[in-house]
Amino acid sequence: MRLFSFKITLLVCLTIFMKGISLSAKKPNFLFILVDDMGYSDLGCYGSEIETPNLDKLAANGLRYSQFYNTGRCWPTRGSLLTGYYAQQIRRDNLPKRGGGGHGKRPTWAPLLPEFLKPAGYRSYHSGKWHIDGKVLDAGFNRSWHVTNQDGFFSHNANLLDGKRYHPTKVNQDYYSTTATADHAIEFLQEHQQNHADQPFFQYLAFIAPHFPLHAKPEDIAKYQDRYLSGWDKLREERFAKQKKIGLHKTSLSALEPEIGPPHGHPQAIKQLGSGEVNRPLPWDSLTDEQKRFQATKMAIHAAMIDRVDQEVGRVIQQLKTMGAYENTLIFFASDNGASAEIMVRGGGHDPDAPMGSEKTYLCLGPGFSSAANTPFRRHKTWVHEGGISTPLIAHWPDGIKAKGELRHSPGHVIDIVPTILELAGVEKPKVWKGRPIPEAPGKSLVSTFLEDRTIQRESIWWMHAGNRAIRQGNFKLVAAKGDPWALYDLSNDRAESNDLSKQMPDKAKALENTWNQQTQSFISLLQLEKHPTVK
Repeated sequence: MRLFSFKITLLVCLTIFMKGISLSAKKPNFLFILVDDMGYSDLGCYGSEIETPNLDKLAANGLRYSQFYNTGRCWPTRGSLLTGYYAQQIRRDNLPKRGGGGHGKRPTWAPLLPEFLKPAGYRSYHSGKWHIDGKVLDAGFNRSWHVTNQDGFFSHNANLLDGKRYHPTKVNQDYYSTTATADHAIEFLQEHQQNHADQPFFQYLAFIAPHFPLHAKPEDIAKYQDRYLSGWDKLREERFAKQKKIGLHKTSLSALEPEIGPPHGHPQAIKQLGSGEVNRPLPWDSLTDEQKRFQATKMAIHAAMIDRVDQEVGRVIQQLKTMGAYENTLIFFASDNGASAEIMVRGGGHDPDAPMGSEKTYLCLGPGFSSAANTPFRRHKTWVHEGGISTPLIAHWPDGIKAKGELRHSPGHVIDIVPTILELAGVEKPKVWKGRPIPEAPGKSLVSTFLEDRTIQRESIWWMHAGNRAIRQGNFKLVAAKGDPWALYDLSNDRAESNDLSKQMPDKAKALENTWNQQTQSFISLLQLEKHPTVK
């Protein structure tokens, strides 16, 4: 039996080696870093002026993916990321007349990644946002810092440590959620090194930033205070020029859509926020001086939050180096959806007299600068146009990825992360889980792209959220906002989704629509196999 196991392990290692991926004698560790509501162009290495030196260095010494996708919203992305299924397949987003969504409960056959890694000797740690059904420690994680307070970055109230209400022995007057999230990740890694150094680990680091409310430390805001007074029009052009220079795209810059505002109506919030608020991406020159200052300051806070994330990522990386795990840790970085056009006031409300970005304010980025954050794409979080679903993806692994600073243009999706990690961990996914057959998952391993820029073969990539729907097959994408007809785009030269080809190529549009319908029906049929309630 031992000889058979050794042969299997040797075969896996040889297979990976033949692909050009070198492995050390130890299984690789995994660190997946996820941020919330960050736009495609918000990192320096994706065209931004925001200072992100730590993430830029990971990209310079690893890979950047130019066509990687999420689901367009936070909870579906998280469910897909950690299961390898579309959120609708596991009741974590809505299907027509089938329920699910943010209160959906996963089928028995859909455990999270740590459950599969555990038999292979991995220990798993979570720090930050959760937004998945069930309790963290019941999902295979060994330790967890669960930030449940998502309406304020300066208060630790209601957060959970290992599933229990967190009561610090001493109140930290300098508490900031992004820093605390990194603190606990570092604490878990230190504990791992002290007590479990002989085991590999999976660290899931899920920052809430830069999700609203826009809260940032004053010293971080100060770095960007006057940077954005030139407006979102100019910022989009600047970022697009940088993206073209580094070879991210073969596309035009999408046009601003001044008729498209927040996806959810909160008219009372506009009144609360005052005359500086603008709920449309209007031409910058049409705004008043008050509006320009208000909007520019909101963008400065958004930038400050991303800057702080980068600083904290730097501390986590240093911990990996200190414990000798840096070289053999595959680090991924992504965002759960595009930047948000939402405008609302909730939680503790908004004090217009308090300094913008402080604890007593409640600000959202809004559609103007969200359009800039999502450069060069259209639309925002919740839509399934490119602006809502496109995320940076950085992959860095010194022991396994020898390419440095290279781009990968193969389309991918968060459903691909589970098969990637399982392949590198040498884990074969079981056919049955808790007595239930495990359906075939749609995700594809990214391992082959670590060596060269090759296209991953797949039938299609599918989306649906909040009535918005899309499907991509090869370079063609069929997409429709809720209530709108389908539009067809050739993404090989038009990721800006500017030139609708549906009337020129009706057969192609119809074929993609049929494929979308068939896939949707297959998800409905899958859920009919297991009657599972939803959490009310």
